[in-house]
Amino acid sequence: MSSHWGIIVSDPWLQNQFTQVELRSLKSQFMSMRRESGRLTIGDLSSKMSTLKVVGENLSEEERDSYIHDLYQNTDEDVDFELFLKVYLKLQTFASSRTGNNAKNSSAFLKVATTTLLHTISESEKASYVTHINNYLAEDEFISKYLPLDTSTNDLFEIAKDGVLLCKLINVAVPRTIDERAINTKRLLNPWERNENHTLCLNSAKAIGCTVVNIGTQDLIEGRRHLVLGLISQIIKIQLLANLNLKKTPQLLELVDDSKDMEELMSLPPEKILLRWMNFHLKKTIYKKIVTNFSSDVKDAEAYAHLLNVLAPEYTNPSTLAIKNPFERAKLVLEHTDKMGCKRYLTARDIVEGSPNLNLAFVAHIFQLRNGLSTQAKQSSLLESLLDDTQDSREERVFRLWINSLGNSTYINNVFEDVRNGWVLLETLDKVSPGIVNWKIANKPPIKMPFKKVENCNQVVKIGKQLKFSLVNIAGNDIVQGYKKLILAYLWQLMRCNILQLLKNLRFHSHGKEITDAHILQWANTKVRSSGSQSHIYSFKDKSLSDGIFFLELLSSVQPRAVNWGLVTKGVTDQEKMMNATYIISIARKLGCSIFLLPEDITEVNQKMILTLTASIMYWFLKHPVEEKTVGNSDSESQVETISNSTLDDSASDFSAEDNM
Repeated sequence: MSSHWGIIVSDPWLQNQFTQVELRSLKSQFMSMRRESGRLTIGDLSSKMSTLKVVGENLSEEERDSYIHDLYQNTDEDVDFELFLKVYLKLQTFASSRTGNNAKNSSAFLKVATTTLLHTISESEKASYVTHINNYLAEDEFISKYLPLDTSTNDLFEIAKDGVLLCKLINVAVPRTIDERAINTKRLLNPWERNENHTLCLNSAKAIGCTVVNIGTQDLIEGRRHLVLGLISQIIKIQLLANLNLKKTPQLLELVDDSKDMEELMSLPPEKILLRWMNFHLKKTIYKKIVTNFSSDVKDAEAYAHLLNVLAPEYTNPSTLAIKNPFERAKLVLEHTDKMGCKRYLTARDIVEGSPNLNLAFVAHIFQLRNGLSTQAKQSSLLESLLDDTQDSREERVFRLWINSLGNSTYINNVFEDVRNGWVLLETLDKVSPGIVNWKIANKPPIKMPFKKVENCNQVVKIGKQLKFSLVNIAGNDIVQGYKKLILAYLWQLMRCNILQLLKNLRFHSHGKEITDAHILQWANTKVRSSGSQSHIYSFKDKSLSDGIFFLELLSSVQPRAVNWGLVTKGVTDQEKMMNATYIISIARKLGCSIFLLPEDITEVNQKMILTLTASIMYWFLKHPVEEKTVGNSDSESQVETISNSTLDDSASDFSAEDNM
């Protein structure tokens, strides 16, 4: 029986049809429907389900009503939650059968690629990812004991249940994301420790750019195969595409002719840059087609054969292009890459079947091994300024990851480029303050006319002023033009607004009053003092914060077992400060804080990021299942403090609007 978050589903089959997030959302809508009239009957469902994704958008009320009447004779029967779920699934199947599984906006709630009805996974992808794990974690002191995993079994999902494997894989993808001292690595973990590992994993996955809005810790603990494999796929993709940007690989400048092309290249997602790189080399051959995807365009393996002949001509086999059978050609292509020293991410069958994920991984690995670009990068003043803007790029990274964590319809790869049409900012504003955007006058991408972008950005500025942002002499066109400082200033105020609004919404603490930076500062000092420490900070730019001790004491005060003080340094040298900072971030994520700062933000006392870290800890603490006690503060007022007396929830403290829900 599943009773997580008050959701009781006794039918094992039903339990396996939904993720936690889906169940919570459906439960909330079910309860809302029932509250409207005091009860919910079979006959009510055709009209009530109009608000549900897929079912509501792809079936008319008449179609729903007719289908339900065919299934159930007694339409006056009361509907409990399990019956509600069964009707929903049947209607969803009916809707999908009528739309060829391309139901409008279906991915907004249920991912079509891993259908809720079947939860299918690709055995080829599983085998490829298992091989990747065997290769990259073979030297890991803890995981190596369980390797190599068998590609033909479900061992992957069993070993992933304690969270250690996923945390280690994240560190392979983006080194030092997780302080491994924070991972629980005992051979036998209790439920609390296992949950902590998965909470750390999910918050860290968000912090490197994974989309995890439909995944909860319980899904990972139960080893739900489609969700585990989907997360692993994202982590590996981030690892393989890590060098596809101008900062890591300035030689990519060879792909462009002028500064305008360079700006366009900077705005492209890594997959598009990989395609551009591939086509750049194919132009040197007799191959005349343009490769636009990693599926149908590479199925015959001809593009691969030509690409490899350019990159590694010493291993050219004339038979590869002479042969007529695509499958046989694909086998020769793989022989070519084997000689180059490439790791196997796919089989010949995967190539001819056009597996997009595995073909992407295959080409990305070829790029990592041998990109064929000049070792001398073109000199460019624009590139030099790009490499010099360290602080801007760090802030851009934080805002990009935060925006992507909100579950917007658009995934952004470069803040400065991707917000210029205004749409992403409008979506983010609507997440932070639901209903504030006038969608009737908003222009949805793709937007070709410049004035339409200006209209969107004008509304962005207007809403910012409503929210009391400081926007002196800023117009919508400034965003369209991509002025970095202005965009960063706007996004910081938007993120801060989100933080303060989330805290204000915890009305048992604020009583509906506005929350200010001063309140957060006072709360942090009060918590640390209540734990018996004499530490005190005077502002979020207090230089004493650089050693990390104050934050470790704060984390220990909100969860006494969180910090292992035997692992804490004195924070005197730069190295000791960095060790404390990485530990702080991992411990906060392990508790449930969704944060995107870097250790350098702590050691350098970046005021903005210090505020977000403190507020995130405060939000997690106040939002947790609680016992309440009232204590006097220095102003003789009362403030509600919270003491956790339950297990940690599913990465619950998102600094995302309404917890991404």
